[in-house]
Amino acid sequence: MEINPFDKLRVNAEQSRSIKKAIIPIAGLGTRFLPLSKVLPKELWPLVDTPVIQFIVEEAAKSGIKEIIFVASPNDKKVLNYFKKNPQLEKILKEKKKYKILKSLKDLENLSKKISFSQVIQKEPLGDGHAILMAENLTKGKSCAVLFADDVVDAKNPCLKQLIKVFKKYKRPVMALCRVPKSSFQFYGMVRGKKVENRVYRIEKIVEKPSIKNSPSDLAIVGKHIITPDVFNYLKKSQSSKRGEMGLTETLAKMLADGKDIYGYEFEGKWLECGNKSAYLKSNFYLSLKHPQFGKELRKFLKMPPRW
Repeated sequence: MEINPFDKLRVNAEQSRSIKKAIIPIAGLGTRFLPLSKVLPKELWPLVDTPVIQFIVEEAAKSGIKEIIFVASPNDKKVLNYFKKNPQLEKILKEKKKYKILKSLKDLENLSKKISFSQVIQKEPLGDGHAILMAENLTKGKSCAVLFADDVVDAKNPCLKQLIKVFKKYKRPVMALCRVPKSSFQFYGMVRGKKVENRVYRIEKIVEKPSIKNSPSDLAIVGKHIITPDVFNYLKKSQSSKRGEMGLTETLAKMLADGKDIYGYEFEGKWLECGNKSAYLKSNFYLSLKHPQFGKELRKFLKMPPRW
């Protein structure tokens, strides 16, 4: 049956707006978590009983992502191996009748079946922008998601899925946004935007880690983005900072300066940071107290009088 050319154009247009690939940079040194991060990547550190990276991959899968591209440091396959099937371990668990533990492995296996994984190498830690650029060839010229493992969002509707909905309407880069207190402005990229609809902003200014006085608003950039092919073009032209790094935030700021449209979405959900020790501990507390198995026991424990 001959395909109507107008139908073909419509299908191609829909495909160009769909987001099926996600880049996850994991080549960072994890300096805030040294010395433990020397031997165990911080992406594999647990939030309660689940590694941070699994939360990120689960969000991607629930948002319709079909391929994840890890950008890793040389010879580091720990994260990639985590999502691989381990028949020998499963055999031992069956023999020992550890069915509950076996189920958790099967759940991870089922998650891994929904997504294909690939990995590219960032030989030197030259910034998150440089890491993203390393994955360009595997995106095949299409828009894609970028997810940082420092940022987990607890939400009924996955944060990435919320961003994809905005992208489908505006067809331009979209960043996740969250309001933060003044004392935190210095730690994030902060933006000013013109509200165009509920929770959606057309970004007007980006300032990386400003003082309270110089911050354009109280809206901070969270590590979840939809990027378009022209972002890669700007990354190729970006200059490294004084620290010798190429940043995605700085690149997006340059696009704004050139008159390019970028959107932000103040997502629905609880932002759980994992990028420093204090934030990581708070995120663990939050999820531990919510946990269906451990929450009740932990709340009871915290009410007990101290014995030290």
